[in-house]
Amino acid sequence: MYVPLWCKSNHSFLEGASHPEELVRAAHEFRLPALALVDRDGVYGVVEALLAAEQVGLRLLVGAQVSVCDGTHVLLLAQDRTGYRNLCRLLTCGRLRSRKGTSEVSWEEVCAHAQGLVALWGGQGSLLASSGEADPIVRMLHDAFQDRLYLLVARHRRFDDVTVETRTRQLASRYGLPVVAATEVLYHTPARQPLQDVLACVRCGVTLAEAGRRIRPNAEHAVKSAEAFSALFADDPQAVRRTLEVAERCSFSLRELRYRYPSEWLPEGYTSGQWLRHLTFEGARARYGGRIPPEVSRQLERELALIEELDYVGYFLTVHDVVAFCRERGILCQGRGSAANSAVCYCLGVTAVDPVRMELLFERFLSRERAEPPDIDLDIQHDRREEVIQWVYRKYGRDRAAMVANKIRYRMRSALRDVGRVLGIGRVTLERLTKLVDLHGELSPHLLREAGLDPEVPVYRHLISLAAELVGFPRHLSIHPGGFLLGSEPVCDLVPIENAAMPDRTVVQWDKYDLEALGLFKVDLLGLGGLTLLDRCIRLVREHRGVEVGMECIPPDDPKTFEMIHRQDTVGVFQIESRAQMAIAPQLRPRTYYDLVIQVALIRPGPIEGGMLEAYLRRRRGLEPVTYPHPCLVPVLEKTLGVPLFQEQVIRLAVVAAGYTPGEADQLRRDLGAWQRSGRLERHRQRLISGMVGRGIPPKFAEQVFRQIQGFGSYGFPESHAASFALIAYATGYLRCHFLPEFTCALLNAQPMGFYAVHTIVDDARRHGVVVRGPDVNASEARATLEPLPGAAQPAVRLGLASVRTLG
Repeated sequence: MYVPLWCKSNHSFLEGASHPEELVRAAHEFRLPALALVDRDGVYGVVEALLAAEQVGLRLLVGAQVSVCDGTHVLLLAQDRTGYRNLCRLLTCGRLRSRKGTSEVSWEEVCAHAQGLVALWGGQGSLLASSGEADPIVRMLHDAFQDRLYLLVARHRRFDDVTVETRTRQLASRYGLPVVAATEVLYHTPARQPLQDVLACVRCGVTLAEAGRRIRPNAEHAVKSAEAFSALFADDPQAVRRTLEVAERCSFSLRELRYRYPSEWLPEGYTSGQWLRHLTFEGARARYGGRIPPEVSRQLERELALIEELDYVGYFLTVHDVVAFCRERGILCQGRGSAANSAVCYCLGVTAVDPVRMELLFERFLSRERAEPPDIDLDIQHDRREEVIQWVYRKYGRDRAAMVANKIRYRMRSALRDVGRVLGIGRVTLERLTKLVDLHGELSPHLLREAGLDPEVPVYRHLISLAAELVGFPRHLSIHPGGFLLGSEPVCDLVPIENAAMPDRTVVQWDKYDLEALGLFKVDLLGLGGLTLLDRCIRLVREHRGVEVGMECIPPDDPKTFEMIHRQDTVGVFQIESRAQMAIAPQLRPRTYYDLVIQVALIRPGPIEGGMLEAYLRRRRGLEPVTYPHPCLVPVLEKTLGVPLFQEQVIRLAVVAAGYTPGEADQLRRDLGAWQRSGRLERHRQRLISGMVGRGIPPKFAEQVFRQIQGFGSYGFPESHAASFALIAYATGYLRCHFLPEFTCALLNAQPMGFYAVHTIVDDARRHGVVVRGPDVNASEARATLEPLPGAAQPAVRLGLASVRTLG
């Protein structure tokens, strides 16, 4: 038995040729007790590896292959939480000083971060494989790591293996250091060697014909069985046994990582839980005019108890801090998504939809059964979002705030281009193929023939198979649109930080899925053009008419606004201005705010692909009776006339009609969002359909529901999300209906946003009687402005000089 200690996944960008879970599965199939993932200069793939390891019961050792300034490297494994913290700090040090995509630390820095780490030094790429002087370094490492330093002997059946191993063993003997056996694992099966060759060529910017020694000479870099590994090191079984010794010394688990709210920001005499309760009930009194309804108090008590039990108090306080800053500075912001299901979020001012009045399901946002943190998205008017981001950096400091990563993965087009270049296929041919892939969605022998190429020619056969394997591989790290990881301790104690391509941005090495899996909190600060439009329009109305029309001042269910929507007169109105939205307005005839919630949700792939759009509209117009396939579905579907439109309804339907347990329903919810990445949703088909049919629900309806679930996987709204957007839709609609000159001016200045070009917006305003004056070098500012119109109740719009280019 042994443990592979030098495994790199495809998160060693353009080097490893297997997903982390593939390496884990291979180790499990060989009945190995553990596996060490040591991606190059990062921990990018460890969360995916952890999830796979937990599924099969394999121990995961966390570490990294750390690049040193002399062009060599050392492997470092975390023994405990201290070691992991030191590893993350060391990697952060190297990443922040280096250009994007590279890292470099000194041997002195390695030694300074040695506590809690095991060092494995040797193998190809290390100083021991070069002609450099190793004695000063080994003395330095030995002093720092003491008995946690091992010299690594790697065998890959290369011509220079013997030379490197001889040098390593001589050094071990001279300094009394233990030797541990390893192979550098780059893929889970030898069949991936061709793909690894391609990745190496992409990384070096060469073709396969030019690669030379840049690629490995054989396929000896796969996970080996215990028997094969023991046979490879048959002359030194002690070095094999030491792999188990190293694994035993490394007890750290990523599950030890937790978020804490900075306690120094709490008022004296308050715990974090007490402070959250104070802020919540203070906000509730403001929301409900001084007297909190009993049902709201009960809901708040229930939510606060669960938030404290799950140790999420700090996250809510953090989000409240951001919202309070926005309110203080007059920056429009609004929480959306499942956060709108929470009465606590509503009372804290994070969201603007009353979930108690709307009977929204709190468990869609947070529940005891779900092993994941709440996720609150804050929409911020996009022209002032940078103010909020920089405030976050100032308040928390660069060491306690970093943005979440986005792992850019290969799609078929990018895979086709990179593989094609490595194989030496001409640029013109690749461009022709990528255009055909855009039309057909996949690369196949038929597509090659359509492009005039013979799929039986070996180079094109390789192109098809290698490009297909490469799809889904991470290519490089980008930045999440607005996700922040914040901490009471330095973020680099949780995960390494590196520079983003954008100036003044730093990014952690994990994406939102990784953070969710570990229960770490991110705060999403997203720019929303609709809020920018609202803010500018409200300011213009206040300035030019002396009328206060803030969100809290707009009357609910204004008849003239809904009449305007019926007429399909919604150019510039948030979410309901598209041709498709206009087309359903006369059929839907919205009369209330909740009608808008439904309208916002209807034009989405979920309802459309599932056939629910037409069914709902027919029932709405009285052309089809409102029926329910089974009485148990009445409470689930009553609000939407018996037609499932929202994600929450799909989840409740799975429990009520298909016999899912709450835990299984939550897994359905997870798979709903991940099916395009992993194809997990298909496994629910038989369970859902047979469960519904077994309860007397017609098979046709059951199939229809599953089709809609598939549509939701590509894009479907939760009810809470639709409710948040409908609020902005109604507000922008009201302002357009009653203050069209100000609305038009604000809309022009909020560009680019929405569906329509500037000339369309101008023409529409003129058709409604608004005076729009052209740009004038003597009268215009850069942006559009309002000018008094003698004898008229409303002002004229003066186009800005910036519109000259736009208008042609």
